[in-house]
Amino acid sequence: MATEFFDRYGPCAVITGASEGTGAEFARQLAAQGFDLVLIARREGPLQELAEEIRASHGVKVVTGSVDLAQPNAAARIAEIAAPFEVGLFIANAGADTNGARFLNRDLAAWNALVTMNVTTTMGLAHHFGPGMRDRKRGGMILVGSGACYGGLNGMGVYCGSKAFVMNLAEGLWAEFRHYGVDVLNLILGRTDTPAHRRALEASGQTVNTAGMASSADVARVGLEQLPHGPIYNWGSPNDQVGFAPQSPDARRERILMIEKASGAYAGKKS
Repeated sequence: MATEFFDRYGPCAVITGASEGTGAEFARQLAAQGFDLVLIARREGPLQELAEEIRASHGVKVVTGSVDLAQPNAAARIAEIAAPFEVGLFIANAGADTNGARFLNRDLAAWNALVTMNVTTTMGLAHHFGPGMRDRKRGGMILVGSGACYGGLNGMGVYCGSKAFVMNLAEGLWAEFRHYGVDVLNLILGRTDTPAHRRALEASGQTVNTAGMASSADVARVGLEQLPHGPIYNWGSPNDQVGFAPQSPDARRERILMIEKASGAYAGKKS
């Protein structure tokens, strides 16, 4: 199945956090376009069920890997699992607040694990898959984020900080990789109806009310559509509007390009 999207980002996509919610929807929608898939999550059972569903529906190759993204060796393990494939699309979809607690109410090890999952593993995989995309002069990365990236929140300091890192990383990679024909998008979400979000609400004693939440299927669809238009997409807002952020995606893009132009001589020395 040859499409413009497949030609630009195929033939294989790696998706972390793929067992449910938006990750599973990314997998289904990409499989429908003919992508082979490497699906990564911690829980093997749901991964296998999804893989069997996709193989039966679309006849593509699907490999799964049960990997804890909070472990220091996670990126290396995923790279090994994906080694047989030509990866043209990397989607870092995992990255929830796994602690759900105030900073001093968890051991430092718990916060280090959160940073490893949201920051270190994502960065390691971008660094691993980036050279192949650069050399082929095509490819894409979607780093799924959260509106929490725009400022610290009571009881969510480490989570907000990790999402702010991912936003800035995505912008920097977009600025660099666009010169190689590689697209990067930080897909910044608001409230999304996923099993993980429902579990978090229930754990905190809140009523699960899906009114006004985005659906996982819509998030995946729009995320794929927005990939060529990075580096930022704020869920539910046009790219020329601020929305819930201090600056619109278009304004942030222009700022990046302006700074790059002003510092072109320095940037040239970095190649």
